[in-house]
Amino acid sequence: MQAKAILRHTPTSPRKMRLVAGLVRGKAVDQAKAILLNSTKAASRNALQTLKSAVANYAQLNPDERVGDQELFVKSVFVDGGATLKRMLPAPMGRAYRVRKRSNHLTIVVDRVKNPETK
Repeated sequence: MQAKAILRHTPTSPRKMRLVAGLVRGKAVDQAKAILLNSTKAASRNALQTLKSAVANYAQLNPDERVGDQELFVKSVFVDGGATLKRMLPAPMGRAYRVRKRSNHLTIVVDRVKNPETK
């Protein structure tokens, strides 16, 4: 049985978060945690927080199973665009430039490996 965690309204652009999401897609949870801990991207901290939450949600949904991080894998990761805050920046000759402060929603789904030897 799979479990998911959603982090909403993260103040990074979806494009930057998708770069981090691509690093952990399809990996084992312990390997994904190591990748996110050693990543220099600022978005990796939010992704690590969401991954830990998804693992905790899996443990809560399956209380009779004792599952370690090496037995779980990241089944899917996707990033959706969130609300965009529109701000104005002063420009020459009395004009204004529009600044779009983007946000995103990160969803991570974890599941148990069917056959641990092959994954």
